[in-house]
Amino acid sequence: MTASIRLGISTCPNDTFAFHGLITQAVDWRGLRFEVELLDIQALNDRLLRGEFDVGKTSFHAALHLATDYVVLPSGSALGFGVGPLLLAATPGTVPLGLEQITLCPGRHTTAALLFELFYPHTTRIEHVVFSEIMPRLAAGRADFGVCIHEGRFTWRQHGLGLVEDLGTRWETETGCPLPLGGIVANRRLGVETIAVVQQVIRDSLLLALADPGAALPTMREHAQEHDDTVLMQHVDVYVNDWTVDLGGTGLRALDELSARAASIGLGTGRRLQVFSG
Repeated sequence: MTASIRLGISTCPNDTFAFHGLITQAVDWRGLRFEVELLDIQALNDRLLRGEFDVGKTSFHAALHLATDYVVLPSGSALGFGVGPLLLAATPGTVPLGLEQITLCPGRHTTAALLFELFYPHTTRIEHVVFSEIMPRLAAGRADFGVCIHEGRFTWRQHGLGLVEDLGTRWETETGCPLPLGGIVANRRLGVETIAVVQQVIRDSLLLALADPGAALPTMREHAQEHDDTVLMQHVDVYVNDWTVDLGGTGLRALDELSARAASIGLGTGRRLQVFSG
């Protein structure tokens, strides 16, 4: 009987780029059957926490809460230098100073929210909204600050917003590690053999996209918030790198650092993220 895999990935361009070959079955599914859903990252986090996906993209913050039941796959992660979320201000030149101010974050269990709480503890009131609503709400004056992810990293100036800080740069300066944003996790109940096949299909899909990046653009455009091809490929250039192909030792160190820092402020579970090794 063919194993059916409930797979959830995000709509951000680096995921639709990496998974284009899998989504379109341009790569061999190796005897598996994938049922794919594309969702906002916080929706993915919530549904993985409810056990509704066998395999899925998740924030590494959420992955800490999933560590008992899920293992991180070596391929498909987003981490690196210069990839972090931006803390933006509705009024350029202002900084988070008081609880009467509101900061918008893209979801309680996102790594972006974890970074804000690490670096700006108890400075503002936090509200969680879908990532695509953050810049429009800031531009409309409905919040004071926002932690911006995905394509907005490249388009925030067009909204007349101010940059308070690049949270990824601060992480890099303090830790010396690439910033681990999110990765692919697989439920341990699938078993080692099935997880190994899933990992290979994802790696095949990623390598196919890297060999012919333009072929993935139709899938990327279909799900993107920004539809300019230059912005989409700029996103890929920033978020898809050697660590996306394989986390390696550097990736493992970054995950350990994130785990320790989250635990230090009570936002983790004290668990260490385990990367699947076959």
